[in-house]
Amino acid sequence: MDKTSYHNPFPGSDRDRHQIWKMLVERDIIAFCQQDWEMVADDFIAHNFMGIDARNAHNPDTWRMNFSNLAEYQEVWLQQAADFAQTDWAEDPEEAIYQATTLRDIDIKGESALVHKKFDGFITKKNGAREYLNWQTLYRCRKVEGSWKIAGFTGYMPHPMGMLTPPNATVGKQVPAGAAQHVTAGPYSPVLQVTPGQLVVISGQAAIDPSGKIIGDTIEEQAHFTLQNCRKQLETGGCTLNDVFKVNVYLTDLDNWPRFNEVYSAYFQDPKPVRTAVQTPLLYTLLVEIEMWAVKK
Repeated sequence: MDKTSYHNPFPGSDRDRHQIWKMLVERDIIAFCQQDWEMVADDFIAHNFMGIDARNAHNPDTWRMNFSNLAEYQEVWLQQAADFAQTDWAEDPEEAIYQATTLRDIDIKGESALVHKKFDGFITKKNGAREYLNWQTLYRCRKVEGSWKIAGFTGYMPHPMGMLTPPNATVGKQVPAGAAQHVTAGPYSPVLQVTPGQLVVISGQAAIDPSGKIIGDTIEEQAHFTLQNCRKQLETGGCTLNDVFKVNVYLTDLDNWPRFNEVYSAYFQDPKPVRTAVQTPLLYTLLVEIEMWAVKK
């Protein structure tokens, strides 16, 4: 299998966030897939470490302090990594975890940071079953002698919070019988039948961070960041990418279409949203803009 290509959304000039992302996404995923605790052992502060397990429950009254020290968390981490490695996956699990992971919001004050990490996706097993990844974690980090480390976390919270139905529930959309399209069609459905419900619509998103800075020089970099921005906006309305039924894509150059599609297709499960794409000028140095329509569960 090809080695996973990690794209840090934070430039090297944003040293703190760049380092935190590398620790909590790239290094964390690689270590977990390789069952290598030593790779991440130095990323934790053992003194006063505490991990809270939300148990995928929306009610904080049911959350538990299952990891009162780092040793307890290490034991569970190693067991989970071993169980994961023994599963027969139909795809590269490292790549699948990475594609399901979003870490965009990092609040830093002095030597402390609050980091929001979210999972939204699935890994396919060889028997065709899907292992869904739908939760989020809040990490409390501290800077120690120039390096960011994990002081504790609240993990396994539902993603998104406030959902009325389980994340694995069938989305209110389906491809009607007989719907078809030409053989050169891309990663989209020709027709979707949507169950009536609450609609969530987001404005066009682009590869722009909260400070107004454009992220990425290539279509791949901008596509990843733009889709993560879309995911973040949908979350505010209680939706995930799995709830999206309509997508409009605006590209400055349709020659980038195949490269964009390679990134885009990794973000959506079947049935994929219906989609329209056009070439048009965009502001500044933007290469792509995306808007979405979703139906709330």
